Amino acid sequence: MRGFRSLKLSLRFVVPLVVALGLLAYAVVPLVDKLTLRWSVRDMDARSQLISSTLKDPLLELLPLGDRQKINRLLQRALQDERLLAVGFCNNEKELVYRTRAFPADINCSSAMDNTSKSLHVINLPQGPVHVAINAINQDGTQIGSLVLVHDMSYIVRRSADTRKYVILLFIVLGVVVSMITVFVAHLSWQGWMEGVRAMLRGEGIIKPFTQPAVASELQPLVGDLKTLLRSMDAERRLADDSTITWSPDTLRRLLHKQLTGEKVIVVSNREPYIHSKVDGTIQVHRPASGLVTAVEPVMRACSGTWIAHGSGTADRETVDEHDRVMVPPQKPEYNLRRIWMTKEEEKGYYYGFANEGLWPLCHNAHVRPVFRTSDWEQYVKINQRFADAVVAEADSDNPVVLVQDYHFALLPGMVRNVLPKATIITFWHIPWPNPESFGICPWREILLKGMLGSTILGFHTPYHCKNFLETVDRYLETRIEHESSTISRRGQLTMVESYPISIQWPPPWLGKTPPVEQVREEIMVSLGLPLDHLLGVGVDRMDYTKGIPERFTAVERMLELHPELVGRFTFVQIAAPSRSALEEYQALETRVRTMAERINARFTSNGYPPIILKSEHHEPEEVNRYFRAAQVCMVTSLHDGMNLVAKEFVASRDDERGVLILSQFTGAAHELHEALVVNPYHVEQTAEALYQALFMPEYEQQERMRSMRALVRDFNVYRWAGRMLLDAARVRQREKLATRIANN
Repeated sequence: MRGFRSLKLSLRFVVPLVVALGLLAYAVVPLVDKLTLRWSVRDMDARSQLISSTLKDPLLELLPLGDRQKINRLLQRALQDERLLAVGFCNNEKELVYRTRAFPADINCSSAMDNTSKSLHVINLPQGPVHVAINAINQDGTQIGSLVLVHDMSYIVRRSADTRKYVILLFIVLGVVVSMITVFVAHLSWQGWMEGVRAMLRGEGIIKPFTQPAVASELQPLVGDLKTLLRSMDAERRLADDSTITWSPDTLRRLLHKQLTGEKVIVVSNREPYIHSKVDGTIQVHRPASGLVTAVEPVMRACSGTWIAHGSGTADRETVDEHDRVMVPPQKPEYNLRRIWMTKEEEKGYYYGFANEGLWPLCHNAHVRPVFRTSDWEQYVKINQRFADAVVAEADSDNPVVLVQDYHFALLPGMVRNVLPKATIITFWHIPWPNPESFGICPWREILLKGMLGSTILGFHTPYHCKNFLETVDRYLETRIEHESSTISRRGQLTMVESYPISIQWPPPWLGKTPPVEQVREEIMVSLGLPLDHLLGVGVDRMDYTKGIPERFTAVERMLELHPELVGRFTFVQIAAPSRSALEEYQALETRVRTMAERINARFTSNGYPPIILKSEHHEPEEVNRYFRAAQVCMVTSLHDGMNLVAKEFVASRDDERGVLILSQFTGAAHELHEALVVNPYHVEQTAEALYQALFMPEYEQQERMRSMRALVRDFNVYRWAGRMLLDAARVRQREKLATRIANN
């Protein structure tokens, strides 16, 4: 009787299961075919764009000559791609002027170009389906014709057939496995079955064996492998995007319009991009010496929106409207600058105190002890709240896109999230992130971490900094961390932690406006009182103890000791903009740097030519660029740096493909600019020898190194940095919308 009841129970479960799986397979197979076709067409489109880009330049050279044999030979060489069936060229009158031998007779320029709305379509020919892509060939902004690329798609039919077999086989295996499990469970006594169901509902009983650590540990490697696979696929997608997207201001605008429905961006930073100061009774405007401003300001000009920052200029209040806003840049206003005001006491506690005596040395391995005071912390919380209130006031919707910049605003993401839970908050940490032990020094570590986890996306310069942050959160907070996907979940809020190496504007703003390198060098040498054949080095930094300026001077001194023939022939110009001069550590550093320069100059000055010229004042970016172009070598010897954009600015300035970059291994830029002479700034002899090598490096080697670095800075520019974060933010927003729909249904 019990066996009959078990069999009846088994059939009651198995029959509907088999029917359901059959219907599901019937519905899934056509869907898989459609997806396979869609993915293949998208792949063909990308391949066609790549081939067209490759053929464009040689084709533009050959077309005016009208050499049919060479043009056909060029098109025929493209057929080395095994899936490319034929290539043709149509003129503006829709005539097929050139084509390869296998070009299908059923395809002509008129039908292909008239029927193609998105530059591609699929045509069924007697020999099988083909993919046709039409790509315009432009010269000086004028279309001179179109390239027609025909790809063989017969392999898709074979792929679809294989996929159908695998899907059907999968459902058969799934049905057998599930049926066996069902029959096994059904053979339990009726009483045991009911108790098992109740236990499952309570999370006990029959489900317990499946939650034992032994079983979980067996499944865990599979889960981990799957997550790793998904992450590698995401990395490949990013790489594919980078190879097909040319990052520019227009790219960012299109991205915001398409992916983020035209949202304006709200940027939050302590330092403002433009400072209005009163000098001799007149108001002057200048940009501060800041890597952050250098990186973010071009993004704001491209995206528009509002930049919220501390108004620190002596004439800042006189230039804003009644809402504390002013349009910038002054010459061509493109976005709003909203200024936040602070008292001297607030600035001392929030900025000079907690941010720069506490967090700055905490995050940098520069051997300066961090100082934490309760009064500074209170001001830090107060100012973060003031900026958060300004973000809410400036938002024109309940889901704005907010870019929070740097360590001054660790609490702000959580504060904004409390008021605008749907906001997309991207926080970028411009300085290194320390290991958990170092961060544990901070008395308010848990509060800071909770504030940062209010971010949708949290960005760092390098994967190493991301790893440090994940480990820090794991040490001090109760969260769920997925290392494979680099996400942190806390109280229903998911934060994605990613590396986004920051960069600079490309093309540089001075492109086409600056005189040739030879002329600039002559003008700089005359202004410095040096002969034209004098060897010149340059360093550009804020006067900060993390930048390694004393170590740089020591290396210059050591080089002159080892190579006395360079005394009177080499001068190093150090541009060091004053920074945080109210702090004792910075005052001591400035005194030390001046003393070192005087001592070295007293020792090695010859014929009136000093080995070191210290310019401890602010220089506008245009003037800094002139020094970059005039120097034979640029030294970046930071003791610890998130990225250091000076290195990339020097590379961008050298359109003559000359000059040598000496770069500290402790900068984020060293992970990208491999052709620089990478040194350990603590190793005096190594740095000195690198300086000597740079001064006498052959021109062909300079050119090869500089050309490679310029290509990287061009392709991985600041628009890519912002675009990658905004693309990731758009995907997160789409997932959240989907989750909301599912929850509502």
